[in-house]
Amino acid sequence: MNSLNTANSNSVVKDIILLAVRVFIGFAMLSHGFPKLQMLIEGKTDFYNFLGMGPQVTLGLTVFAEFVCSILLILGLFSRIALGFQIFTMLIAGFVVHSADPFEKQEMSLVYLSIYLMLMVFGAGKFSVDHMIEKRKRASDW
Repeated sequence: MNSLNTANSNSVVKDIILLAVRVFIGFAMLSHGFPKLQMLIEGKTDFYNFLGMGPQVTLGLTVFAEFVCSILLILGLFSRIALGFQIFTMLIAGFVVHSADPFEKQEMSLVYLSIYLMLMVFGAGKFSVDHMIEKRKRASDW
């Protein structure tokens, strides 16, 4: 008998979904982070100045969150740490940078934020480098 109870859901299916979401959202965010990486490399300073840190520092931190952390997320390496940076960045984008903008401008960062929060709660899943590290760590504790 089929059940809609999530406690009975197949763990492998859950881990495949987590992998698919990580890879998709990671590559999607890379498409936002790569142009910012190019800006940083070219020395362009036309960027938001968060908390008076200067546009170059803010751009560097944004590149770290959107580009570097997206690669980590795709791999499932240090996932929750990477997600912490990405969650913070999307909070700033949605509620600070685009605070005066209409919802249509805020929406994308809030969608990313929602997905990042979901991944933070459920973790990277079994198909991740984090899981392989944890598995080896547990095996060596014997």
